[in-house]
Amino acid sequence: MSGAASAGEHDALLRAMPVVFVLIWSTGFVVARYGMPHAPPLGFLALRFGLSALCFALWIAWARVAWPTSRSQWLHLGVTGVLLHAGYLGGVWLAVKLGLGAGLAALIVGLQPVLTAMWMSGQGSAHRVSARQWAGLALGLAGLLLVVWHKLGVGEAAWVNVGCAVLALLSITAGTLYQKRWVQPCDVRSANCVQLLAALAATLPLAVVEAFTPLGGWRWHPELAWAMAWSVLVLTLGGSSLLYLLIQRGAATKVTSLMYLVPPCTALLAWLLFGESLGPGVLLGLVLTAVGVALVVRASAPAPAKPAAG
Repeated sequence: MSGAASAGEHDALLRAMPVVFVLIWSTGFVVARYGMPHAPPLGFLALRFGLSALCFALWIAWARVAWPTSRSQWLHLGVTGVLLHAGYLGGVWLAVKLGLGAGLAALIVGLQPVLTAMWMSGQGSAHRVSARQWAGLALGLAGLLLVVWHKLGVGEAAWVNVGCAVLALLSITAGTLYQKRWVQPCDVRSANCVQLLAALAATLPLAVVEAFTPLGGWRWHPELAWAMAWSVLVLTLGGSSLLYLLIQRGAATKVTSLMYLVPPCTALLAWLLFGESLGPGVLLGLVLTAVGVALVVRASAPAPAKPAAG
């Protein structure tokens, strides 16, 4: 009986992972709203990566978690760390700091599910995206556009800030596909620690250069402390760990379709926390996005189990 109950709890946790991930990931824009006015983007991220890696290292030492055993695994984790942490977050934060509207930034990065599906479709019949999934992706993109439409005129689009947002889009797409292809399953804590150290190594030199530019000013404020604490303890230790597990356990198209839900969820958080209005277009977009993601997820057949190593 206890075994059946334990299996049921495990299944419930697996089903809850995507929901919890979307909720956590959506708070990133809220954190940016609190922290961005008081800190340079790359400097903030470098400090965040360093503190997060330290937290994971302490957790690993306390729990006696095993580190990756091969040099190739360290290399692959390092590449995904640079792409998923330094490239994606650095691109988004720089784009917004340089004046790109949050709505346009969300729309550009929100193209990730379509970009991933296009790549997977070109990899042969084994990775073919079904017609139902394409319909879900199109529906989700339409819903995303409705959610952010009222914000598209906010901020000034220029080649520099749009380029940073495109860099973020390419980085998170490439990082997701790379991890799915090359990173072997290992403990999520040690994997995240290696990824964060690689992201820190990539970001820190740029943060030093940034300190000598107009973007480099720090202004210590309680909102900055709150943003940093939430970024380290919730977004990185929680959200990044869930993203790693979701990529390892699910099909790439299925996982990236969850990103469609982030802007709608962020809109709801902005309504709750900042009193931003939710018009009919936003509400319709929420429904369309949810239906689109449901189509993609339900159409994803479970991957066949890999044979155990002899």
